[in-house]
Amino acid sequence: MELSVLIIAIFVLLALRVPIAFAILGPSMLYLVSNGYTLDLSFRLAIEGIDSWPLLAVPLFILVGVAANYSGIAERLFDFVLALVGRVRGALGYVNVAASLGFSWMSGASLADVAGLGSVEVKQMQKRGYSDMFSAGVTTASSLIGPIMPPSIPAIVYASIASVSTGAMFLAGIIPALVMFIILCLTVFLFTFRRADLAGEPFNLRRLGRASMRALLPMVVPVIIIGGILTGWFTPTEAACVAAVFILAVAMAIVKNGRLKFLGVVFKETVVTTASIMIILGASNILGWILARERVPFHMAKWMSEITDSPVGFLLLTALLLLIIGCFMESLSALVITVPVLLPIAIDFGVDPVHFGLVTILSLMIGLLTPPFGAAVFVLSGATRIPIWTAFKGSMMFMPSLLIMLLLLIFVPELALFLVN
Repeated sequence: MELSVLIIAIFVLLALRVPIAFAILGPSMLYLVSNGYTLDLSFRLAIEGIDSWPLLAVPLFILVGVAANYSGIAERLFDFVLALVGRVRGALGYVNVAASLGFSWMSGASLADVAGLGSVEVKQMQKRGYSDMFSAGVTTASSLIGPIMPPSIPAIVYASIASVSTGAMFLAGIIPALVMFIILCLTVFLFTFRRADLAGEPFNLRRLGRASMRALLPMVVPVIIIGGILTGWFTPTEAACVAAVFILAVAMAIVKNGRLKFLGVVFKETVVTTASIMIILGASNILGWILARERVPFHMAKWMSEITDSPVGFLLLTALLLLIIGCFMESLSALVITVPVLLPIAIDFGVDPVHFGLVTILSLMIGLLTPPFGAAVFVLSGATRIPIWTAFKGSMMFMPSLLIMLLLLIFVPELALFLVN
């Protein structure tokens, strides 16, 4: 089988809505068999793709996010931010972005934000007269803070593939996530400052105090994760374990009735989500091995060197390529496939692997908002009953802001590397 046939087969299966893992796995195994390899190679490659100590943090951080969703912690964070800034015009737009920033410290995944916190945010915005388009746009755009801000699951996966420190990837994401928060808040301001009908609510100190007390314990989680890593008390994987135990204890204190049922739901969703991620990573590792065998990195490096000889030019080309790939492919599988191809080229161009990792992650995550396969938009539409094309139009309202953030990250590498260095 030719490599071109393999790639076409994968995209045809994706277009037919075959699950991403099987769309990659089937053609890849056929390629191996047709080229004289035995099937046991595919199993070995799949296991190698998930046999990594840093990846142990993935199910633990998923557990933290799921427990926060089902216990009502996400709603507590939303209520706290609403009580804090609810008096300004367009308040719920800012609350949406700020709540996503707070929730990102616990979930590390865009879709967890959209599915859990997003449905709460959109319902509140609809009640107060915000359009479905704007509500969907700000919710999906702000959910991209999660994969940048630690504990980021894509950052853990990238660190495992690229053999860089997970702690370094976590530190690198803090400043870009805060800059993205500011840019999205400015975008909300541009859309709402003339809207007199979106006036805020009067400030209530008692309400703020009550909301602060309810959100106090969940806000300890980022202190545990980042503080523990910075002080050297534990590794990112150990931080994930401590955070999972802590958030479960907080959740059990909040959930008064049906605790066993709550634990069952949390563990079931954690296992299902983790399994789907690991299958994708294993299948993508097989495809990555095939691309390496076909010397795709060499040919791509040669092609890029003919177009540009500067690190910034390379990053711009990479971002454009990944934005296109992100429109059609699930972000984690795209990460596993593209990083082994592009990282050696990035190093040849003198790009720091940590900086390259953040550019790669943000480029692919923007694909979660773009048609035809924007997963975050589909999840939000399913959770809130907003028509899918209305949700896509909303996400496009915030696309210029996200692209500005991506360009800032490319042209100002210190955003990612300042804390690391």
